[in-house]
Amino acid sequence: MKQITLVVRPITAEAVLKTVGELDVNAVMVQEAKGYSRQKGYLERYKGSEYSMAFLPKVEISVWVNDSRVQEVADKIIKVARTGRIGDGKIFVVDVGWPGAMEF
Repeated sequence: MKQITLVVRPITAEAVLKTVGELDVNAVMVQEAKGYSRQKGYLERYKGSEYSMAFLPKVEISVWVNDSRVQEVADKIIKVARTGRIGDGKIFVVDVGWPGAMEF
């Protein structure tokens, strides 16, 4: 079993979750996250002062799938999430190596 973790913009998260829901995956977890990468944040003005907002809002989605479906699921997620601009997000695939993972 593999865990696919992706970090995407909040604006694309709903479309990604819809696609994941159509793929019949084993499990999904969604969290709010903040990220810092090539976008370098932005300046926010509040009551005449400027504040640097280095960490931008993101959504982290973790999906668990069988080994045989990793490429299919990852390709469909990337197709939906990619806009071609800096800050689209990241995708990580990790082996869930604990034999006999249990549900409770």
